[in-house]
Amino acid sequence: MNPEKIRADFSIFSEHRGLIYMDSASTSLTPEPVLDATLEYYRSYNANVGRGVHHLSQIASAKYENAHSTVANFINAGSGVIVFTKNTTEGINTVASGIKWQKGDKIITSILEHHSNLLPWLRLREIGVEVEIINPESNGILDPADFEAAITDRTRLVALTHASNAIGTIQPIEKIVRICKDRGVLVLVDGAQSVPHLKVDVEASGLDFLCFSGHKMLGPTGTGVLWMREPVIEPLFLGGGMIEEVTLDHYEFAGGYERFEGGTPNIGGAIGLSRACEYLEEVGMDELRSHEEQLTGQLIEGLREIERVEVYGDPDPEKRVGTVSFNIDGLNPHDVAHILDESSNIMVRSGHHCASPLMAYMHIDGSVRASLYLYNTEDEVETLLATVERITKVM
Repeated sequence: MNPEKIRADFSIFSEHRGLIYMDSASTSLTPEPVLDATLEYYRSYNANVGRGVHHLSQIASAKYENAHSTVANFINAGSGVIVFTKNTTEGINTVASGIKWQKGDKIITSILEHHSNLLPWLRLREIGVEVEIINPESNGILDPADFEAAITDRTRLVALTHASNAIGTIQPIEKIVRICKDRGVLVLVDGAQSVPHLKVDVEASGLDFLCFSGHKMLGPTGTGVLWMREPVIEPLFLGGGMIEEVTLDHYEFAGGYERFEGGTPNIGGAIGLSRACEYLEEVGMDELRSHEEQLTGQLIEGLREIERVEVYGDPDPEKRVGTVSFNIDGLNPHDVAHILDESSNIMVRSGHHCASPLMAYMHIDGSVRASLYLYNTEDEVETLLATVERITKVM
């Protein structure tokens, strides 16, 4: 993989000379082919989908239908339903609201979760659903045995992240899923930080639900995906486009993804998301993974050699995605992030990363988070390391 060649597809680097973008865990940059695909919809066949017989609507409908197929292929979803959402949060909430919960039901999740995969479940406590929280090992990785011990005959769902957005550790999803399947428990995975970086195969995974966001994988903002092995939930939004028949006394939902996509969808965004999937496949997910592992190892090793710097999560780059959180002893992470921007044009994230319970569990107020992607280079990592070292010596 040639990151310099890839960078030519991202006009933001020419707009901002010397930009070092390491905030892809929040929002990735968007390449020209994805922008072109999105804008082509608005420029050439801007029409609503599924409702018109004129030729612009027919083109838009075909492109929108093909977008579902492209995304399905990207995660090897040979079966199941691909539903377009506006982000991972909407997908998780759709499941949380679409299951008919009973008082006494149990959900298991972890303290590693982004608020989006924690709050929807915690709110269900209000109707008598039990929520059990599993803590990770000291390296930030969950132990499948803890899930096996926590599952009871009242457990209906296990919801967990594939890769932590805060500390980058990859969780043993396959082992946990096998345990859940043996016990008849549904599994939802937050793939927001894994699908953009790892080859994900839902057909072989045993998952019941997978949610992820387009804006973290080179796609437009306001795009996301909920994949369901079986459409076992009730639709969250009722209205146009998601019904087969309506009378004053009766209504019948449409089949397939349509029943879950009420109202006019983000058509251009969905087409852009599908092009982002194609772009990543053209790069090669195995090549991308190898590139990120190399940069992640370089970054972690360098940070661990700097005095006053603490790095969180397992140091093995094979056990994490390219998201590295760290702190400098005695300094506020927001101050560090500001200095990195002002002094070296390095964009990182700072704070609790929408994972406040995890930060409290780790006994820190937040961290500096550098997240790497296909357009980052070894030289950029060295610049970050050199700047962090300078900060530790002068502050």
